[in-house]
Amino acid sequence: MTPNVFPWVRELLSFIPSNNLDDPPRRPCTDPIDRADAALDRIVPGESSLPYDIKDVIHAVADDGYFFEVHEHYAKNIVVGFARLNGKPVGIVANQPAFLAGTLDINASTKGARFVRFCDCFNIPLVTFEDVPGFCRASPRSTAESSSTEPSCCLLLRRPRCRR
Repeated sequence: MTPNVFPWVRELLSFIPSNNLDDPPRRPCTDPIDRADAALDRIVPGESSLPYDIKDVIHAVADDGYFFEVHEHYAKNIVVGFARLNGKPVGIVANQPAFLAGTLDINASTKGARFVRFCDCFNIPLVTFEDVPGFCRASPRSTAESSSTEPSCCLLLRRPRCRR
């Protein structure tokens, strides 16, 4: 293992409790409680066929604009990782409209499902950013999300595209 891996592992562990019975570790939040980001009005285009980077939305919402992405190079049409909201760790699951138009295939669904189950094991609430044009085949992610025992919030970013 190379020495530059240790800071990454240390940062990952800062979001996770020491065991599954403890609450996730909280950090002080320096963002004002009434913070608003006007960029959120411009990031998501009104035209449903135009792509955008979901990470821009996540950074705008997260404490101090910080998002710790995991599994970045696998199934790039979904983004998973950790952020903090008011100092509390949350798991982030978001489809990525900038890659494959955010369509959830089996690899993306499996990646999301595994992350949801991991967060559930460590009492980490979920925030889901949803802007998905469709699913390819069955979705293990929806099964994992429905069986999670942790609080979750789903934010719909654009209306679904319907084909007639």
